Amino acid sequence: MEKFDRYDRILLETLQSKGRVSNVELSERVNLSPPQCYRRVQRLEQEGVIRGYAALVDAAALGLGVTAFVNLNIAREQFKQVRELEQAIRQFPEILECYTISGDFDYLLKVVATDLKSLSSFLTDRLMQVPGVAGVRSMVCLEEIKPASPLPLPD
Repeated sequence: MEKFDRYDRILLETLQSKGRVSNVELSERVNLSPPQCYRRVQRLEQEGVIRGYAALVDAAALGLGVTAFVNLNIAREQFKQVRELEQAIRQFPEILECYTISGDFDYLLKVVATDLKSLSSFLTDRLMQVPGVAGVRSMVCLEEIKPASPLPLPD
């Protein structure tokens, strides 16, 4: 979708901050009829603008007290099997996010663990055992300053 109109922006802003809002309340905020509102949301979903809906859960409340950002390098001779490595990364529930990056490392991962010992165990006994992983460097998060936020919408 190239251009968002005023209604689309209000819909997206509202859904990013209040994902459980009812269609009736959403239609009132946007000033559209409920059927019109529903069709617009469906269109945004079908076009892939809205990828899904999820609850934001506090990691510490689940006993996941450690967040780390992990830089990962792959062995140069393994570049032919890079998709298999990426598939293995997708299978670890401890890895919340994974990005290919430019610079000195190949990937940046966001990882959660219960404590430092379990983080160390995950990195050493599981992640570094994946074929093609040449090395990792982790940075432990001391404090979350700004958690995941709604995306800014273009004008």
